Amino acid sequence: MKKTSICGFALGLALAGALAGQPIRTGEWVPMFNGKNLDGWKANENPQAWEVVIEDGQPAIKTTGYRSHLFWMVEECEDCEFKAEFKTTDGSNSGMYFRAEFGPGWPKGYEAQVNATHTDPVKTGSLYNFHKNFTSPHKPDEWATQHIIVRGNHIVIKVNDQVITDYVDEKNTYTKGWLALQGHDPKSTTYYRNLYYKRLPKGEK
Repeated sequence: MKKTSICGFALGLALAGALAGQPIRTGEWVPMFNGKNLDGWKANENPQAWEVVIEDGQPAIKTTGYRSHLFWMVEECEDCEFKAEFKTTDGSNSGMYFRAEFGPGWPKGYEAQVNATHTDPVKTGSLYNFHKNFTSPHKPDEWATQHIIVRGNHIVIKVNDQVITDYVDEKNTYTKGWLALQGHDPKSTTYYRNLYYKRLPKGEK
């Protein structure tokens, strides 16, 4: 049986508060996934693409079989950090969206690519349509961590603590929106766990 740490208990309380509509404190990490269900999350289409499973002994969000985007509907991101552990099966494609608009189809917003071996040459750590990385920093069927930091028009994407994207969007294409996970296509299967959000002070560099 896994022991519950004081830190884990505090994070659980923070999540409960966030889902209950209580204010999120600037500069503090908030867990986005309670490990039991998808409370706080909403699919834009094909909700059957998403389920909570136990993968490698830990709760995870699994997507497979459909195109769908799962939005975290607790707070929109302006300046924020968003990180998660993920695992793709061989040939799978996914992504982590931020400042995204809720709606059907492919969301309007920034996407941090999640792709080790899918036929799309744009690999994990890319800022899709803005900055391309053609060499995957991880392998399929292994857990990796992607960490997004967005302040104003400056976007940094790290994979396993390695900076893959450091990009300034001079056009300020997206300034505010939701965080989301991507179910890309019927042949892609991806798992996410240990998802966290941090609101950053506006205008801080």
